[in-house]
Amino acid sequence: MGAPRPVRRVRQAIVVLALPAACAVWTIGVSARVEPASRVQADTPVRFETRQLDDHFWAEGATVADINRDGAQDLISGPFWYEGPAFTRRHEFMPATETFQRTRADGTTETIPGFEGGLGTRNTYSENFLAFTDDLDRDGWTDVVIVGHPGRATHWYENPGGTGDDRHWTRHLLHEQVANESPAFVDITGDGRPEIVCNSDSFFGYMERAPDDPTAPWTFHPISPKGTWGQYTHGLGVGDVNGDGRLDVIEADGWWEQPPSLDGHPVWTRHAAEFGPGAQFFVDDVNGDGLNDVIGSLNAHEWGLAWHEQVREGGTIAFRRHLIMGARANEMPHGVAFSQPHALAFVDIDGDGLRDIVTGKRFWAHGRDGDPEPNAPAVLYWFQRVRQGSKVDWVPHLIDDNSGVGTQVWVADVTGDGRPDVVVGNKKGVFVHTQQRTEAR
Repeated sequence: MGAPRPVRRVRQAIVVLALPAACAVWTIGVSARVEPASRVQADTPVRFETRQLDDHFWAEGATVADINRDGAQDLISGPFWYEGPAFTRRHEFMPATETFQRTRADGTTETIPGFEGGLGTRNTYSENFLAFTDDLDRDGWTDVVIVGHPGRATHWYENPGGTGDDRHWTRHLLHEQVANESPAFVDITGDGRPEIVCNSDSFFGYMERAPDDPTAPWTFHPISPKGTWGQYTHGLGVGDVNGDGRLDVIEADGWWEQPPSLDGHPVWTRHAAEFGPGAQFFVDDVNGDGLNDVIGSLNAHEWGLAWHEQVREGGTIAFRRHLIMGARANEMPHGVAFSQPHALAFVDIDGDGLRDIVTGKRFWAHGRDGDPEPNAPAVLYWFQRVRQGSKVDWVPHLIDDNSGVGTQVWVADVTGDGRPDVVVGNKKGVFVHTQQRTEAR
């Protein structure tokens, strides 16, 4: 595989090291810029430095883990993992053979690595929508789960140990059909090991690994009757909605209550609610009233961000919607609106003990002519939760205006300084946004 093109604002050339072609390692020129934390007034010391590690489109997701056990968090996106904390050395752990043809101004063509995204003109999709990590074979080395195109196969890649430079990792089939555009990787059964929560064959359910054979395909356990949910179903989350200590499943039109026992794999009880065909849903007591609420985007390809306040009506759980962001900037006091909020994270960004929202615009979700405002700036924001008594405000802060999100956005401390950072993989490339702190204004 040839060397990748330099990213925008490159400060050093890309150097190809003399290693086996199957698992090449690159030294990457990294660009950086410091963005203001907000375009609105707010009292927060949080700032972010944005670095673009690659401008090629390999994946719609990214995650972090200590791949080589050196104590530093590494970044995983597409077929590569990037050594932390500098992220200037890139390792290919699975084949990176995808290319497309681009026409130059003089009419000649050139071959560009990756799927056609921001460096091209046509809309295409990667075979890599989300990435998760876990030591699946319990050998002490972190493995990588790659959720492919919705409705197709998901695989996991076995970390061979060491630096991983010598060969591509062994691929294992996890399941032949993982549908939904926001599947979750979470321990929903309470056995101490994450499952994949998703749709499959028009059911909602979860995929559970074999107890004794890590290489065996996982088993899907439906929690719903067969429905009309397809491969591109939008909106999914996991959390304890009713406060009984068990994790429930949230989807666009309601939530599925986990029963007291999973023996025999029973159908869960469904409760109707209107959360909308968004992206990842999260559960938290937003206003501190002792009842868990639901947070998410209203439509992954259009507009809207909201939290749904749980209210009890005669012992029945209902929800009251509170809009955080609408379709127009003037709809909300803070004057921010963007379309296609197709990925969310819910993490305490500023260390005040309250979890905040990280989301942004998915760049070219359906190409340059699809969805509302597809060519508007690919913004990335965090929404600071400010709570005074039972009143809640969500103050938007701009992290970056030229990266956005994919179908996944991941928040973790990648620098080891105790502050959450943000990593993104999408049609514009791979980005790491590292948190800086300054004195509060």
